[in-house]
Amino acid sequence: MSDDPIRASYLYLLEPEVRFLEAAVEHLIPTDELGPGARDAGVVVYIDRQLAGTWGVHGRQYRGGPWIEGTPQQGYQSRFTPQEVYRIAIREINRHCRAAFDQPFTQLTNDRQLRVLEQLENDEIVLPSLSSKFFFDLLWRNTEEGYFADPLYGGNRDKVGWKLLGFPGLPSGQYRQLLASSEPYHAEPVSVLDVQTGNVPVDAEGFPKHVIIQRSGTGEG
Repeated sequence: MSDDPIRASYLYLLEPEVRFLEAAVEHLIPTDELGPGARDAGVVVYIDRQLAGTWGVHGRQYRGGPWIEGTPQQGYQSRFTPQEVYRIAIREINRHCRAAFDQPFTQLTNDRQLRVLEQLENDEIVLPSLSSKFFFDLLWRNTEEGYFADPLYGGNRDKVGWKLLGFPGLPSGQYRQLLASSEPYHAEPVSVLDVQTGNVPVDAEGFPKHVIIQRSGTGEG
């Protein structure tokens, strides 16, 4: 594994899988003038944490079959756990890329990587074990979750997703008082992790104190 402390802390994903996902999620939510993309926001760390937990092994779901093709309205339909979906799909996509381009996904040009992802989304790549669209849809959903979930879960690093939306995170006492107001509320976002680590002060009721973002300066709320 890498000497990087974040990569060294991965619980389920292997190094080649980390590289694959870093490249893939950066195409789904790219870095641009609005801010960091999914890779720098820690989305792959989020995915790893979910895969390493109960969700990754479908610990609370019936898995005895029979495995009949379901409808989108019926939710998750696969005999594979999310852990297995990621491991199998990444391996088989890399095999496809080597057969088509003599290189694994991470070594393709950006344009070719994007094209492969588009083909996965449209179910145009036939994988031996599962639907390519099924994997893409799961990856896209997890990427969105990782970009906008509380940083407590490993993604949304520096709250970049919340800053992009103008979401203040945990409500403060002042925020609750302004819920009925039409005035915009701009504050530095506060996460559960911020409160747990003591990075933000809380009021007597246990609500975090927001730092208000104002055009002429900042103040505390």
